Amino acid sequence: MMRVDRLEAMAAFVAVADLRGFAPAARKLGLSPSAVTRLVAALEERLATRLLQRTTRSVSLTDAGARYLERARRILGDLEEAEADALAEHTEPTGRLVVAASNLFGRLAVAPVLSEFLTRHPGVVGELTLSDRNVNLVEDGVDVAVRIGALSDSSLHARRVGATRRVVVAAPAYLARRSSPRTLDELAGHAVVQFTGLHPTPEWRFVADGRPRAVALRPVLVTNSADAAIGHAERGGGLTMALAYQVAAAVRAGRLVVVLAEFEPPPLPIHLVYPDARFVPAKVRAFVDLVVGTCDWNFVAL
Repeated sequence: MMRVDRLEAMAAFVAVADLRGFAPAARKLGLSPSAVTRLVAALEERLATRLLQRTTRSVSLTDAGARYLERARRILGDLEEAEADALAEHTEPTGRLVVAASNLFGRLAVAPVLSEFLTRHPGVVGELTLSDRNVNLVEDGVDVAVRIGALSDSSLHARRVGATRRVVVAAPAYLARRSSPRTLDELAGHAVVQFTGLHPTPEWRFVADGRPRAVALRPVLVTNSADAAIGHAERGGGLTMALAYQVAAAVRAGRLVVVLAEFEPPPLPIHLVYPDARFVPAKVRAFVDLVVGTCDWNFVAL
């Protein structure tokens, strides 16, 4: 096997291991599945060891494959970094930039900064993917994602760019009619709108006397749409819990009022996350720098 073929085979093996299949690896590499299969088979033949266990439904690493994967990633990363260093002075953000965010935050906060980014870098084609589930960056081909809350995937590089409170709000007309709750026990006497994207089960979580406390609810409306929950609260339908950025404009305009602020849990961090690599593409680096330099994503003071 020639050296260039060895690197190509190594890249094919890493793609198959990351994406857990020959077909998705072939799509990522722009090759046919049979070509990827031949590359990996040639690599195993050269090493005289099996790197992958194949069945009709799945692909998994052998023990030898897991050890080789770590070193292969390092070698390919070093090569990419060396090439990037050589081109760094002449590198401009180009290509396709895929950014993922939750539906409402994406519309309110991410879409404007992505528009500004594309104006500054006309060589980039942008794609904004909005979903209230956390996407898999590698499998879904995402370059940068916005995550709100604690991070669980330690394989990603994270840059903290803000924070947001979890607030209970209601319309002034509703509070005038039913009075504002002053204790958590008083929630039992109020109409409650449950947004399942924030709390899937009918309970809200607070902090009382320095300790976490969950309050069971009997909602009058349950919805997976933050817009619907907030809209019903604005129309006087009851109390709802939302992230501060979701209701900031309504609170400042007087359409909603924050209640029970003294029982709020700590603010949730907001991060930009992207695959952890020593070489970060210029388009990703430039987008992160633009967010850090121009965006105020701290939704703590309302």
